[in-house]
Amino acid sequence: MKIKEGYILREVAGNNIVVPVGTERISFNGLMTLNEVGSFIWRILENGADRDEIVAKVTESYAVDGETAGRDIDVYIAKLREKNLIED
Repeated sequence: MKIKEGYILREVAGNNIVVPVGTERISFNGLMTLNEVGSFIWRILENGADRDEIVAKVTESYAVDGETAGRDIDVYIAKLREKNLIED
């Protein structure tokens, strides 16, 4: 999986914001604010990663077990897919 081209993560006034650029500005309505973990996963996805890699990196960096991380990552990825922000 990888973040679709046309979206960037920027820090604005202490908030992590997903901003559409180029032609994606037309199809994406508004902005998306990410928390710390959401931003962490976004950065992993910018370089491309599968679910297992994401789970491993999250459990290495945060105090969370693999099962909980996996469930939360599945929800997050589903939301990114719903907004058409990632590609396989």
